[in-house]
Amino acid sequence: MSLKIRLARGGSKKRPVYRIVVADARSPRDGRFIEKIGTYNPMLAKDSESRVVLDLEAAKNWIAKGAQPTDRVLRFLDAAGLVKRAPRNNPEKAVPGDKAKERAAKKAEKAGEAA
Repeated sequence: MSLKIRLARGGSKKRPVYRIVVADARSPRDGRFIEKIGTYNPMLAKDSESRVVLDLEAAKNWIAKGAQPTDRVLRFLDAAGLVKRAPRNNPEKAVPGDKAKERAAKKAEKAGEAA
């Protein structure tokens, strides 16, 4: 059984509140879980201490048992100093696509003719 430490959504429409749970990877996002180890409220200010509440001992125990945190939960654990998250780098992300390059070339060509 593969375990995940992930977010389960709660709250009302446009007012999300998430539980940080340990669940079987095959169970649905808001479905059955094994243990609740914290909460995350994205509606609070980023500097609020109650934005992310996490039981670090429980998280450490579940990681030792083989539970894999999702990317968002890994960010929380990294901020708490429990796990190190490798920085991501995608230099290709900002490169325009083929169509955008064609449009830019046509625009430059028109500007060259008008001048």
